Amino acid sequence: MDKLLRSKKNIILFIAPAFILFTFVLFVPICQSIYYSFCDYKGLTPPVFTGLKNYKALLHDKTLRFALKNSIFFLIFSCVSQLIVGLFLAAILTNIKAGRNLFKNIIYLPCVLSSAALGLMWMFIFSPKLGINQFLAQYGIEGPLWLMDTSGFIILPMWVIGFVCLWQYAGQSMMLYMAQISGISKSIYEASYIDGCTKTKSFRYITIPLIKPMVGTAVSLNAIGSLKFFDLIFNMTEGGPNHRTEVLATHLYLQGFKHNKYGYASTIGVILLALCLITTGVINKFFKTENYEM
Repeated sequence: MDKLLRSKKNIILFIAPAFILFTFVLFVPICQSIYYSFCDYKGLTPPVFTGLKNYKALLHDKTLRFALKNSIFFLIFSCVSQLIVGLFLAAILTNIKAGRNLFKNIIYLPCVLSSAALGLMWMFIFSPKLGINQFLAQYGIEGPLWLMDTSGFIILPMWVIGFVCLWQYAGQSMMLYMAQISGISKSIYEASYIDGCTKTKSFRYITIPLIKPMVGTAVSLNAIGSLKFFDLIFNMTEGGPNHRTEVLATHLYLQGFKHNKYGYASTIGVILLALCLITTGVINKFFKTENYEM
């Protein structure tokens, strides 16, 4: 087997299918999108090269400013909230035995459900005359316009959608952290308890440093997912009211599939790709750690 794996021809043979799939499914479309971003392209006619016209148009796009602000909000909110909640849930479920699998499955269940269906469900829950507001009205309380209030720098619908996103995807972070925590040798904790360390201190000084690589992975996944965020917003608000809940992905969809501005939509896609690459690089730099023997 070692002789087989040392052969360069065999290595190339093994990686060739994945490389070909990656090239035609991911790399080629990215290159096409970058080219289309410099073109006036409406889909039905051949693209016409226009240089930096689409990029200049971004500077005067008011909706893009809303979308960029909301995407950055989701980036920060998702990374911070899912890191805290995911670690908290992982720490609790790791230290209990009775009902661990039941609670783990319940918390993780929203991750595998359809985001489109969940978006419609939460849209009815936060409807002005249904769901929460209907329940509050029974006690004489007038509920807010959860998905329509546009006051404030970060409007109420963005906070609502952010907490719905946290509810759906916190289980994903929890599962990643639990997998890493379960790989830590129990002898390390036993030694710390003998030295007088409490469970709180052992979590702070042993668990967190040893799972830091997984924290970096989870935060990277959350960051990229939040920048590409589309389905929940589209089903709950469709970017409204007055485009105030647009994010980069919904604005891209609006320009490309509703206005047939595929060149301009490709420009937004390039900006989104650049943000994902920059964010991933910063996170990997921040969470760069040495490997520890566990």
